Amino acid sequence: MWRVGTSGWQYRDWRGRFYPDGVPQRLWLEHYAAHFAVVEVNNAFYRLPERSTFEKWRARTPDGFRFAVKMSRYLTHVKRLREPAEPVARFLDRASGLGDKLGPVLLQLPPTLKADLGLLDETLTQFPDGIRVVVEPRHKTWFTDECQELLRKRGAALCWADRLGRPVAPLWVTADFGYLRLHEGRAQPRPRYGRSALKTWGRRLQGVREGFVFFNNDPGGAAVTDADAMIALLDR
Repeated sequence: MWRVGTSGWQYRDWRGRFYPDGVPQRLWLEHYAAHFAVVEVNNAFYRLPERSTFEKWRARTPDGFRFAVKMSRYLTHVKRLREPAEPVARFLDRASGLGDKLGPVLLQLPPTLKADLGLLDETLTQFPDGIRVVVEPRHKTWFTDECQELLRKRGAALCWADRLGRPVAPLWVTADFGYLRLHEGRAQPRPRYGRSALKTWGRRLQGVREGFVFFNNDPGGAAVTDADAMIALLDR
């Protein structure tokens, strides 16, 4: 089963498009969770929420809902994967407030960070069994057989990513689940994804039994519209 959602839910320009005018912003998460089964918490990258915030999100969402959480940039962009034990422990201490609603943890690497398999391996070993980890490298030096083997060995998923209708990473399957981020489509109104692009990704997803799809093209509510279209496509 593939869960489909968006990267975040607190976008003011979604009011009147996805959130009815009568629904206050403090209830947007409840409205979102009644519509989608998963969300990617993108803002944790910029500022890691307190454990109490994660606990509140857990209480406000229905059984079966999942939060994928993006790792703090302190580990990926400031420390650049060095000395990962403390940042990972702090992250997990807070995010564990989600309980069984904690989905995958996304490690998005800086585009300037060249491959260092030793650092990546040390980072991945900090995560206990049962925590699903996704790695989104953005420098071409990571896309090697050796990196693929490391991800497979650690059971971490390579993040599939799309920009302007094209994959920006290899379509490796390195874990028992998949993870796809769609950043920007080419359809009108921009940055929507067209039907052809969504169908192409739908065919690719059929090769993986389970996973997560997140639309990160939030302007104008494009992410919501495209997520709905992808859900309908996968259901068929």
